[in-house]
Amino acid sequence: MSKSSIPVEFLLLMATMMCLTALFVDSMLPALHQIGSDLDALDNNRYQMVLTSIMVGLGVGQLFYGPIADAFGRKPAVYLGLALMLVGTAISTFAQSFEAMLFGRVLQGVGAAGPRVMVVTIIRDQYSGAEMARVLSLVMTIFIFSPVVAPLVGQVVLLFAGWRAIFGLLGVICLALLAWFAMRQVETLKPEHQRPLSLKPVMQGMKEVVSHRVALAYILVAGLSHSSIIAFLTSVQGIMQGIYDAGAMFPVYFAIIALGVGFSSFINSRLVYRFEIRTLVTRVLMFLGTLSLIEAALVTSGVVEVSLAGFIMMMTVSTFCLGLLFGNINALAMEPFGHMAGIASGVIGASTMLIGVLVGGAVGMSFNGTIIPLLLGFGLTSVTSVALILFGTPKQVTKAAAVKD
Repeated sequence: MSKSSIPVEFLLLMATMMCLTALFVDSMLPALHQIGSDLDALDNNRYQMVLTSIMVGLGVGQLFYGPIADAFGRKPAVYLGLALMLVGTAISTFAQSFEAMLFGRVLQGVGAAGPRVMVVTIIRDQYSGAEMARVLSLVMTIFIFSPVVAPLVGQVVLLFAGWRAIFGLLGVICLALLAWFAMRQVETLKPEHQRPLSLKPVMQGMKEVVSHRVALAYILVAGLSHSSIIAFLTSVQGIMQGIYDAGAMFPVYFAIIALGVGFSSFINSRLVYRFEIRTLVTRVLMFLGTLSLIEAALVTSGVVEVSLAGFIMMMTVSTFCLGLLFGNINALAMEPFGHMAGIASGVIGASTMLIGVLVGGAVGMSFNGTIIPLLLGFGLTSVTSVALILFGTPKQVTKAAAVKD
């Protein structure tokens, strides 16, 4: 089947919804130490919880939006999520304690889960297979501008108005997205796919997802891959500032590294029509795992001393590999669940995020003044993912086999 035309505004809207979480995470990167200092949370790397707390909320929240979306529609789920984000943002903006800050951040994450789940759900409502992977890759290509731009925006706001003003700007962005989505996005839930909002069908739907052997393997792989990016996010400021003394240039260096994801996501939108998706994912993971473990061994042994430029190059290659994974793994995990995309997207998204937070957060908290824990995190999660795919999933023919529902 030939590639179909995808509306540009649809891609932009889906990418903006996907960007919300990244904006709420990455714009705070330059402010982490200042927040930790102002709210007495610099000890034991506790300031990193400003990032992981929103991800915990995101993971838990995704369990609920699928059933809501399958019962009432995709648009009401997005409205609910954006409303919760605005409330959480107000709490964090005026927080006088670190605990209040974390509560607001968790609520932001619960809210952000709505748009996040609905992006995958709305796309799955309209596309499947390689075509879905292509759409997700194009969305990710646009999405990459958020981690490139967000730290720069956060740094500028920080210079003139302090970290609380960053939250104010994020609130304005939420309101603008709410208006755009309400006016321009149509409801995509098909009447025959509507499911009642009661405990029994919800539990049945969740059970169907987690009991699907192949889907479960890809959920674990998605979670481990996501843990790499969380480990990177929670470690990168400490590495850049603590080891390399990047100063005000940190957002620029971060943007360079983040471009690796955007470039690979753009390439991936074409690769999925040339290679079988499972094979592509496996080979990328093999490369990332092998490279990261070799780098870790060389640094640990003292054979190589990594400069700032070397670290940026290493991380750019790693993020390039990660950009080839996210959309493809999601497409593989979602493939069996076209009849219940909302619940499936929520369960898969929640599981992916929670695994990512647990594993990636542990890697981030193990930061010891070197880049070794981060490299080992990349390597071990990638090798484990390869084993899960090879032994837990059958070979699938998904290249250029898209069928629109």
